[in-house]
Amino acid sequence: MFNLSAFTAVHTGLSLIALVAGLLLVLGPIRGQTLGTTATLYFVTSVLTSATGFGFPFTKFLPSHGVGILSLIALAVALYARYSAHLAGAWRSSYVIATSISVFFLVFVTVAQAFAKVPALHALAPTQAEPPFAIAEGAVLLLFIVLTVMALKGTRNSTTLS
Repeated sequence: MFNLSAFTAVHTGLSLIALVAGLLLVLGPIRGQTLGTTATLYFVTSVLTSATGFGFPFTKFLPSHGVGILSLIALAVALYARYSAHLAGAWRSSYVIATSISVFFLVFVTVAQAFAKVPALHALAPTQAEPPFAIAEGAVLLLFIVLTVMALKGTRNSTTLS
């Protein structure tokens, strides 16, 4: 029998691990750090997070499914760039961008979940169509654009990601 509570706990645990590892991974190149083990942990937990997101009961295609699909596409690009293309040439930038996009999606969903489940935030944006939600998600997007640009600059002509 399917235990939704246990499944949710596993999905949430994987998501939190992926979120922390992903943030470290995005910040690594900015700080000149090589994060091979962190990258592996991030990719395993992030792929599992996206995949398990499709295991929840649903009757129609939801925005979360779209985010999951886009995240898996970004992860596929990042995985190919790192492990098959070995970050050669343009694949280095592709890796940084795809990884940042996939981590952005985790943060985006975390903010959405916070507005759905934290009473004070839910009161500010009960339908997630209100300005506080849009402002929060817009701020996250701007932050990730800045972090991605900084990470790209940190990896140019370096072996930071190797």
